[in-house]
Parts: sequence; C-alpha cells; structure tokens
Amino acid sequence: MSKWTLDDIPWERFDPKRVDPELLKIAKAAAMVEYNGGDYAHYLCNVFADDEEFKAAARDWAVEEVQHGQALGRWAEMADPSFDFEASFERFVEGYRIPLEAQESVRGSRSGELVARCIVEVGTSSYYSALGSACEEPVLREICKKIAADELRHYKLFYTHLKRYLAHEEIGKARRLMIALKRMGESEDDELAYAYYAANSDGEPYDRRAANREYMRRAYSYYRPQHVERAAAMTFKAAGLNPQSRMVQYFSKAAYGFIQFRSKRLAQQAAAAA
Repeated sequence: MSKWTLDDIPWERFDPKRVDPELLKIAKAAAMVEYNGGDYAHYLCNVFADDEEFKAAARDWAVEEVQHGQALGRWAEMADPSFDFEASFERFVEGYRIPLEAQESVRGSRSGELVARCIVEVGTSSYYSALGSACEEPVLREICKKIAADELRHYKLFYTHLKRYLAHEEIGKARRLMIALKRMGESEDDELAYAYYAANSDGEPYDRRAANREYMRRAYSYYRPQHVERAAAMTFKAAGLNPQSRMVQYFSKAAYGFIQFRSKRLAQQAAAAA
C-alpha cells in the first residue's frame, strides 16, 4: 500500500504565483490517466486470473495509482478553479477505454505483459522526476516527488513478478527488448492525447493529432539527460540486458536526442497551426 496519503501533502503551501500554465495542462492530463488505475487493475486481473498473489498486488497498485490521480486533480483544481476534475475524468473514460474484456495479454504472454508494465513505470517515474525538477510551485513539486518514488517502487514490483514468470515462460531477451521498445513508442498513442483533450478542451471536437502534439511538446520539454539515462538503465534491466553497459549510454544519448528533436518539431507544428 501507499507510503503516503493526501493528508501528507502540504496543501497550505500552495503558491498560485508559481504555477506554470504549460505544466498545469499536462498535469491535468496525467491526473486522468492515473485516476483510471482501476480499469488497468481489472485488465491485469483478467490476464493473471489464476494468480492470486499477483492479483492482490495489482489491486494494491491500482489504489496507489488512483491516489496519484486524486492528488494531481486536487492540485489542478487549486491552480485553475474553473477545472472540474471529476467531470473531466468522466469525459475521458467516455472517449477512451482499455480492453477490459481481454482474457489474455495483448503482449502475447504474461512475461511480455510484465515487461510492458515495467516500461510504463520507467516512463512515469522519469516523467514525474522531470516535472518535479522543473516545477517551481511547492505543492506540485512535492506531489511529483512522491509519485516518482511510488512509480519506482511499482517498477520493482512488476520486475519481481517478471522474474517469477520468466522461470517457466520462454521469452528471450530479443523479444523482451522488442516489447519494451514497442511500449515506449506507445507513449504517443491515443490515451495521453485523449486525456489531454478531456482535461483541457473547451468543447471543440477531438483532433487526435492536435491533442497529441499539444501534450507531447509540453511533456518532452521538461526532460533532461539524467532523467533519460536512468530510464534507459531501467529499460535495459527489464529487457534482460546489462543496465550498466556502455550500450545504455549510447541508448540514452540517442533517446534524449530524439526527445529534443520531437520537442522542436512539435513546437514548430504548433506554431504553424496557430
């Protein structure tokens, strides 16, 4: 269970003068995705239907994810009194749903599913670390710090279960790396784009490309080399590769270069669209 509660957040320290309006927009979107943790737990419990140990862990994990959404949503409502977190979340789940009816992993195996879950936690841990480092508003900075620590712990949770399944499932390092890279590529999928739209739209029709562009150009801008390097090492570990090898340095440099390129390209597209 979580090591903290909403009561542990220093809400009284909120400083509206230090709210970054750009960061606020993506914090609202992040709140949507985190608050949807219950649906992901439902999916995971279907995939691991006969594994009571993992299902219990998945349900506990979901409770913490939902709390992340609650914390971010509450902060967003403080930063923008016109923002209705619950109403925005209802709009989000009406327009985006994960495959709750699935009985088998979309990754082809349970080990593959756990590799993918590790990569999600890699992404969120590095993401909230990046936001926390960039944020000047003290309450959001504390929230990001706590969430990043939770996500790192979640990575270790899924990695522990991954090792258990690798003992009897045939899935090689090459396959694990392919799953990891594929899941990383899904960071620009419809979920985050729709979350951004649901949290920030003024009633205009959903434009996936525009919403994705607006979310990703903001999110990418907060990453620094140290965030990417740590994420690269954790990715290699999940794929069964040496997280301290020289290849991690090459991979992290290439990944950071891609992030910079995408950030610049998306900013140019946004300017052209405006």
